[in-house]
Amino acid sequence: MNFDLTDEQKMIYKMIREFAEEEVAPGAEQRDKEKRFPVEMFKKLGDLGLMGLPFPEEYGGGGADTVSFAIVVEELSRACGSAGITYSAHISLGGAPINMFGTEEQKQKYLTPICTGESLGAFGLTEPNAGSDAGGTETTAIHQEGEWVINGSKCFITNASYAKNLALTAVTDRKDGEKEITAFITSTEAPGFKVIDNYEKLGLNSSNTTELIMEDVRVPEENMLGKRGNGFRQFLMTLDGGRIGIGAMGVGIAQAAYEKALSYAQERKQFGKPLSKFQATQFKLADMAMKIELARTMVYKAAWLKDQGRKFAKEASMAKLYASEICMEVCTQAIQIHGGYGYMKDYHVERYYRDGRLLEIGEGTSEVQRMVIARELGC
Repeated sequence: MNFDLTDEQKMIYKMIREFAEEEVAPGAEQRDKEKRFPVEMFKKLGDLGLMGLPFPEEYGGGGADTVSFAIVVEELSRACGSAGITYSAHISLGGAPINMFGTEEQKQKYLTPICTGESLGAFGLTEPNAGSDAGGTETTAIHQEGEWVINGSKCFITNASYAKNLALTAVTDRKDGEKEITAFITSTEAPGFKVIDNYEKLGLNSSNTTELIMEDVRVPEENMLGKRGNGFRQFLMTLDGGRIGIGAMGVGIAQAAYEKALSYAQERKQFGKPLSKFQATQFKLADMAMKIELARTMVYKAAWLKDQGRKFAKEASMAKLYASEICMEVCTQAIQIHGGYGYMKDYHVERYYRDGRLLEIGEGTSEVQRMVIARELGC
């Protein structure tokens, strides 16, 4: 196996590393305090051609691979977890289902503004009583006079305040106790469509997390995404790719926490010598570095398998599960190495801890990932 990045991947890495350090990291702490979404930052990413990175060039995308996508998510997350999750959701949940299941007309109309950054990508799946159990969807779509009329609500939806259109799932029929779930592309400006941004969150405070309310929202027939009744299967395929993004987020946040801890341990002196000279601290840092490297390799492998057109569901779930869990381990140890200063906002590591906590919850809990892995193993 060749672990070297390609020339294109190296170029993208250099570009996003410089952008993250110059444009994203400097204001991350203040944006977190103010709960301020960085609109201008994503406009600049659009100008760099990164907002449609893995999508075809004919729709304004960059035609790059999934490994490149993972690199961008990791570097943005290393600078600011909120930026990482915004970008990851924009690509893997907002643009990916339209790219995978949309018609040519739908891609031209709805994927193109996502690729250019004119609109952020979002995906309406989670509901108040149907989180990881997407089969519990209660939002309905009823066919009336050549249109679909949608009623229901969604919760914890990323980017919806800045999305002009988004894909969402709804029940279109019920037979013998089974729900027929279908996906639709819906305008967020349609009459009866409300986006509510009032969540108070533990972390990721400068990302946009919303509730969606649909009251008799009318959607034309041509806005059905994929085939009728395939919404559940499409959702599963979409989340497989999304887990690569969440894994990359975990790696990026963990890397940031590790770097802060290493720097602090080298500078902070106790009993006449730096903390980094104490074996207990050295063992912590060694374990942190090892686990981050393992998680990164798992994320890259899942991304590579996807790029090769091979099965990657198991590897994506493993990468997401491991990266999210070691992210919390690394952030916890980073706070411990900082001691009392780790509890203070000025030292950043507490923010990494708060931001990283979502990764074991969002995109399906760690328990769900273990279920997916077991299923792929034939259990």
